[in-house]
Amino acid sequence: MKLSVIICCYNERASIMEVINRTQAVDLGPDWEREILVVDNYSTDGTRELLQTIDDPEIRTFFHDRNRGKGSSIRTGIAHMSGDYFFIQDADTEYDPTDQHHFCRHAQRTQAAAIFGSRVLGGETKSKYWRTLVGNRFVTWLANFLFGGQLTDVATASKMARADVVRPLHLESEQFDLDFELPAKILMSGHQIDELAVSYRPRTYEEGKKIGFRDAIDAVVVMLRVRLGLSPVYQQLPGRADIPVQTLGVSEVEND
Repeated sequence: MKLSVIICCYNERASIMEVINRTQAVDLGPDWEREILVVDNYSTDGTRELLQTIDDPEIRTFFHDRNRGKGSSIRTGIAHMSGDYFFIQDADTEYDPTDQHHFCRHAQRTQAAAIFGSRVLGGETKSKYWRTLVGNRFVTWLANFLFGGQLTDVATASKMARADVVRPLHLESEQFDLDFELPAKILMSGHQIDELAVSYRPRTYEEGKKIGFRDAIDAVVVMLRVRLGLSPVYQQLPGRADIPVQTLGVSEVEND
């Protein structure tokens, strides 16, 4: 089996190489191979220049021609992945890449359609801001209510899914709202989402945290649009389950 690790970054020069190195150091198990797809969302702090120095056959780098949002970066990764599963890994150090090992073990054992990390499972909920904690609980409740899920942390960044489950989906979000469009359409397509506890070290806005109140509003809007049928679950090409998500304005640097 093959895992495609999608690392989306925007102005993460201080941590991007650490996250890449820690991802490569993870032992996924003898039955897994890996590719790393790093998508830079038009960073201006030197991240792009740093990524352009990478020369590693396991890593492919993609550069957006403007800041298109995290959702667009994830869609770029999905469009270019070759793995049986993909895993979304943030480019900061809030989430520990070591958890990828446990996700792969669970996927190999269950062939789960999707596996999400949960910052709630394990008995300790971490958050720097009470409003973030309350917001996460609300959008999680809403997702379960609208789509019949049993999630504890829909807003988690650690998301893993089978390629054949996600490729037919009509994903259109460009910002953080894709984190909510993705589970909504996985559940609407009849699949279940498993959860595993993950390590989490929250950072402050001063340290570079980017998600805010507006993103919570966008999350509610996108889930309502999916539930009301205003955003199609599947791509509009019947009979084709292998159509990649379209991405525009992306350049790739192949590392030989």
